[in-house]
Amino acid sequence: MKIPTPLSQICAAVLLCCSATCAQAEQPASLQPWMNQALPAAQRAELVVQAMTLDEKLKLVYGYLGADSDWKKSKRPAGSRPQSAGYIDGVARLGIPPLYETDAGLGVASQPGPDVRQATALPSGLSTAASWDTVAAHAAGAMIGDEARKFGFNVLLAGGVNLLREPRNGRNFEYAGEDPLLAGRMVGAQIAGIQSQKVVATLKHFALNDQETNRTTLNVKIDDSAARMSDLLALQFAYEDGQPGSVMCGYNRVNGAYACENSYLLNTVLKQEWGFKGWVMSDWGATHSTIPAANAGLDQQSGMPFDLSDYFGPPLKEAVLNGWVAQQRLDDMARRIVGAMFEHGVVDQPVTVAPQQIDFPAHGAVSQQAAQEGMVLLKNRAGLLPLTNSARRIAVIGGHADKGVMAGGGSSLVYPHGGNAAPELEPKVWPGPVMIYPSAPLKALQGKLVSASVRFDDGRDPARAAALARDSDVVLVFATQWTGEGMDVPDLALPQQQNALIHAVTAANPRTVVVLETGGPVTMPWLEQAGAVLQAWYPGTQGGVAIASVLTGEVNPSGRLPMTFPVSAAQLPRPKLDGYPEQADARIEVDYHEGAAVGYKWFDLQRLTPLFPFGFGLSYTEFAMSGLRAELREGRLQASFEVRNTGKRAGKQVAQIYLAPLQASWEAPKRLGGFSKVSLAAGARASTSVTIDPRLLGTFDSVSKRWLVAAGDYRITLAAHARDTQASSVVIHLDAASYDVQGRPIGAQH
Repeated sequence: MKIPTPLSQICAAVLLCCSATCAQAEQPASLQPWMNQALPAAQRAELVVQAMTLDEKLKLVYGYLGADSDWKKSKRPAGSRPQSAGYIDGVARLGIPPLYETDAGLGVASQPGPDVRQATALPSGLSTAASWDTVAAHAAGAMIGDEARKFGFNVLLAGGVNLLREPRNGRNFEYAGEDPLLAGRMVGAQIAGIQSQKVVATLKHFALNDQETNRTTLNVKIDDSAARMSDLLALQFAYEDGQPGSVMCGYNRVNGAYACENSYLLNTVLKQEWGFKGWVMSDWGATHSTIPAANAGLDQQSGMPFDLSDYFGPPLKEAVLNGWVAQQRLDDMARRIVGAMFEHGVVDQPVTVAPQQIDFPAHGAVSQQAAQEGMVLLKNRAGLLPLTNSARRIAVIGGHADKGVMAGGGSSLVYPHGGNAAPELEPKVWPGPVMIYPSAPLKALQGKLVSASVRFDDGRDPARAAALARDSDVVLVFATQWTGEGMDVPDLALPQQQNALIHAVTAANPRTVVVLETGGPVTMPWLEQAGAVLQAWYPGTQGGVAIASVLTGEVNPSGRLPMTFPVSAAQLPRPKLDGYPEQADARIEVDYHEGAAVGYKWFDLQRLTPLFPFGFGLSYTEFAMSGLRAELREGRLQASFEVRNTGKRAGKQVAQIYLAPLQASWEAPKRLGGFSKVSLAAGARASTSVTIDPRLLGTFDSVSKRWLVAAGDYRITLAAHARDTQASSVVIHLDAASYDVQGRPIGAQH
């Protein structure tokens, strides 16, 4: 017989239970051991994952698009930042905040919609790479990180370091050129700058995601050692220098397997050999399975509803419960995510939405400085530039120069203060809108050349533009090429009959300066007729002022090309772009038969003469480099030399060290081994040195997983660019040596 419990006892029990529950809910953070900031991030991650339920772990590995999606008939999660790239639920009861993600390669981007964020846009990634200045890249990254924090984001989907194998790639403007050392060092510095603001940066796109045509279905075919000495080496340098908290796997397939379920890339190369401790997220729409992807190393599905299914939603829970994905693997996924959050301050210094605290004038100055550092003077006949007060009548023609400067399209697009200066341009939808930042070169030039008459023509009628050119002392023709994510350009020509315009103007007045705002290299059939050419790239939200500063000589151009400019597409490894024009769902093969001979290496190997070589750029002053010495110091090759400014203006020289084996065989005759950007007053000199990473002296052996340096003589060359006929060189003998994947010596052989 059951004896009824007295009401007083029931009430007491309920009160006791409530008190215990309330005490647990209000438990001070100090009693949660993972909140102890004195502990290593890995230990904190282990402790908090142990305290999580299965469903809490699963929340961390599933990401949503942070914007409404009409095409998928979906609404953003309630907790996400409006019109953002992504959102991942946190675990509030354990003190783990949500992840708020934004595209941010060139600044804090915004998904299109009624309430876009207006932020500071850096110049294009190629422009930053053209500066050859890792300090400037770090400062640019720190600026983005600061704005991101104050917009309420703690994960930035930056930086991109896909090599420029294909000059027609519509996303080249986001990346850092064709050389693994330059690209890796520059992006690594930007990542470090971003993460200095206590947010997570993302290395992408892993790996070999080098064209947009059929990017989600194409299969890249490449030998492992060639990949290790090219695209993977660029990513590895960026990883080592930047230590990103996350890595984004790409859309494409690599040697048959999708990049986001490629165990060799994600488990073997990235996590085991490189020692990556953070988490791997998928690109938006790049997840294709549950069990294969999870077991192959994907830690987080991103951006639902982009994928065809919620692979890491209920299907992953079932897979874990059934043992198809081990519980230990799910724990590893969660541990990697929260470990990076602890490591980079996301938990201890949570973000708040406070855009009013952003110092936009200061950030604009950072963007302007970056643009000025990256502009490349390609031609300057008879000292046509800089513009002087002797030019009384100056014509500015084309390129929307009366309104602003061009930006690239796609997910990296930053919406500027002041809005789009040319909203009438098409397309207005993805990967648009075509954006013209409201920093007009015309207005900036008029402000700096107050004694001159600066007149504008839109360039739509070449005959009318030519008439204005004939009536002018100097002509500035602005030419644009819009490129964007999700598309490649059909060829390397300037679009919309701009070559015809430049031909007409240069024929009317040979004192014509062509200013290029492009997403990559273009052909120049008018080059002989033009008096000067300035490559301005996509110069960011202060681009008009930056261009005017360089044209007028307030700033001495110091950018150097981060890629080769071909004479024509016939010089490329693939004269016809594979798969172009794109056919939906086509499973195409892209054979990287050139292997590691990317860019200038291909031109050297094939003995081709480019339009402009890698590393090339002119200045308003002159430099001399001398005294090259090469020696081994503590087992590392070091090159030292002197740089002199022999001209009459202050300026900056980019000294470049190239390496070439005299007996051994590489993928190409030479490689970039190091670089140093030196700032000098007129008449000044400076001594400097660079240390060579030993991996740049060897070849990767896929069997032993070692970098092997062959015994023999090596030519060390000090040059101003890859085809510098005035370069000096020395020869040094190296003994055979081997290094592990991370460049650590294994032992020398004599």
